[in-house]
Amino acid sequence: MIVMTTLGPGDTVGGGLGRAARVAVADVTDGQITSWTEVPVGWDSLHGEGTEGSHHARIATFLKEQGIEVVVTEHVGLGMQRMLGTMGLRLVQGAHGDARQAVVTAAGTASG
Repeated sequence: MIVMTTLGPGDTVGGGLGRAARVAVADVTDGQITSWTEVPVGWDSLHGEGTEGSHHARIATFLKEQGIEVVVTEHVGLGMQRMLGTMGLRLVQGAHGDARQAVVTAAGTASG
């Protein structure tokens, strides 16, 4: 299962999805992270740039290209929630603390 989480300081879950500076894309198999790639997405500085809807489109493109199935973050706005739902992605909000543990937990609840 491919899970993406926002990243904050250190190895913690970051704040909001739309303003994430970096994310991690993890492949989780049988409760174990088999790959972990940190990506400097720069959505924090890109938020508000471009035409209406372009920021969500930018994030949607990334999610599709990476094959993301589950998104883990502290919070997302209603518009982003709708977009993720339309894409058929599972959203885990309210995550905090160790990012790797949050990813494993999210993958376990998504598959079980």
